[in-house]
Amino acid sequence: MFTGIVEEIGKIKEIKAKSEAMELAVEADMIVEDAHLGDSISINGVCLTITKFDRKVLFFDVMPETYHATNLNELAKGSRVNLERAMAAGGRFGGHLVSGHIDGTGEIKKKTKRSNAVYYEIELSDDLAGFFVYKGSIAVDGTSLTVFGVEGNTVTISLIPHTMEYTVLGAKDAGDKVNIECDMIGKYVAHFLSKGKDRGNSSSTMTKAFLSENGFA
Repeated sequence: MFTGIVEEIGKIKEIKAKSEAMELAVEADMIVEDAHLGDSISINGVCLTITKFDRKVLFFDVMPETYHATNLNELAKGSRVNLERAMAAGGRFGGHLVSGHIDGTGEIKKKTKRSNAVYYEIELSDDLAGFFVYKGSIAVDGTSLTVFGVEGNTVTISLIPHTMEYTVLGAKDAGDKVNIECDMIGKYVAHFLSKGKDRGNSSSTMTKAFLSENGFA
């Protein structure tokens, strides 16, 4: 489990392609300080397992499902990536609950500077767009952000100067693909509601109206 607070930007040292999979070698500084074999690390929001490491480089295997469902297949030698270690149970929780299991990808359609912030408009697929609400949470390339606008299949996020400088999102522009993880609580609520409908459970008090009245939408 992660918080979406990026700890450092790493660099891809090497990629070994294996048909629909690959092995990544990632250079880092802070992340390797307490690295252990089998640790979970978020790379651009994707939860991957350390398979081996040395004082500067971490190695990860990317399986076919992850290869096709995320933007990791667009990485090249020298690419910069967001890195975050799994959250500690007794640590501060500065972002939101992020599992590292990517729900899909979105495409940046527009990037606009407004005062000290930069707004990104990201186009999502139909199956993802419905999970986001105004002022709700979203993880973009593993970065915990707030949704500042929802219109059709497009969500708008805003980056402060710190986020622009200390995550890979600052260097991205229109046309770039980003990893998207929907808010975990929202996904579970949507799932339970849909299952209730499938069972014809008309007596349940868990309705969209009930959730909206109690601040969940």
